[in-house]
Amino acid sequence: MAPSLTEPLSAEVQTRFEMLMKHGHQDIVQAVAFNSYGDRCATGSVDGKIRVFNRHRDGVWRHCDNWGAHGGEILELQWLPPTIYPNLLASLGIEGRFKLWAEDPAAAPGRRFSQRAKDNAKAAFETRSSRSPYRSFSMKHNEETRHTYLALLASDGTLSVFENEQPENLAEYTNMDELAVCAKPSRGEETSFRVCFDPNPEPCYAALRAGLPTDALGLVVAAMDSVKIYRTREITTSTYGMTGSSKQFYLAAEISGHRGLVRDVAWAPGNIRGYDIVATACQDGYVRVVRVDTPFSPDDDGRSWSSEDLVRGGKDKAHARDHRSSSAANGPAAQQASPAASGIRAEIEKTETHGDRRYTGQPGQVKHAVREISRLDSHRTPVWRVGFDDDGQVLGSVGDEGKLMCYRQTPDGVWAKSAELAMMKMKMVAP
Repeated sequence: MAPSLTEPLSAEVQTRFEMLMKHGHQDIVQAVAFNSYGDRCATGSVDGKIRVFNRHRDGVWRHCDNWGAHGGEILELQWLPPTIYPNLLASLGIEGRFKLWAEDPAAAPGRRFSQRAKDNAKAAFETRSSRSPYRSFSMKHNEETRHTYLALLASDGTLSVFENEQPENLAEYTNMDELAVCAKPSRGEETSFRVCFDPNPEPCYAALRAGLPTDALGLVVAAMDSVKIYRTREITTSTYGMTGSSKQFYLAAEISGHRGLVRDVAWAPGNIRGYDIVATACQDGYVRVVRVDTPFSPDDDGRSWSSEDLVRGGKDKAHARDHRSSSAANGPAAQQASPAASGIRAEIEKTETHGDRRYTGQPGQVKHAVREISRLDSHRTPVWRVGFDDDGQVLGSVGDEGKLMCYRQTPDGVWAKSAELAMMKMKMVAP
């Protein structure tokens, strides 16, 4: 039984309390990340340093390593799945540099993450934009294909997505796609950017039935006061006579209604429900929870819910449907198969100014419908962070007042406040 506030703390409880409170940073902790198992915690501070703690079998968190990672404030941290060896930790600094840190399990405590060069550690991989500094990132690893994807969002509204086919080879990330998610902000204008991958291994079954392939990627991007959801479709390219395929992002849905800068976005795990849930944290004081559905067109009525149709993602049927609609719009001449786009042509299409990749009914595109199901104002102050637990059952948010609000979904589908946590100053009685 937990001790009351008037009783002196036992030695074990006091040790845990001291360990959690004395994180060791010399400045404000700006970013915190836990690994998938919940037994490793990384903290990033305004002083540019990262500290890693491990939870041992006795339940006590102990210091593992600390190093100078960036020249200034650390904006974001993220652990990659523990199935990748060695353990990898990603970070982004205020200077716009993205870095990937690899752990050396054989090294002594305090020197686990790469080799040190004077006061700073050497990252296993790092990159920066030559145009504008990066302001947000997100990573996703596909266990089946062993592909790792990295999304980087710059302060000029440019979203760059990179791909790595071999997670053991940390230095080779190829540019998969690049697009503009918003107009470039004016000089001196306050900005806010955030990007997050769909954490689910596959799209929900409703999207698969509508035609999305099982390896399609999903991204939710917050740029200034707009929130957009992107999906990928397969495109065919031809370079020097060699035909290949690649992924290209398109705008599948847009979340509107924000009356201020969107500070954070989160995509809920657990899409077995047949639809996706996305939450946003806005400067106007609201946490918005939206439901992302995949509506079916009339010609979907003949489809079954068999595993064959779902696993194949309706590729053949979606291609046939899009081919029929294209033929009806362009006449008999359009019934002939179009040749694969050349590499140069594909790059030109990606960088054309007419498109922020809106849904146009092209082959492989599946449109989503967005419906707001909850608008929560428990903070009554600007909201800065929002996130789901690993099951997508609990939603948490943090506002300007420093309180953590937790929400759960009620049987009627809306989200309601379930708990409130706040830091309290109190004097501890010496044992």
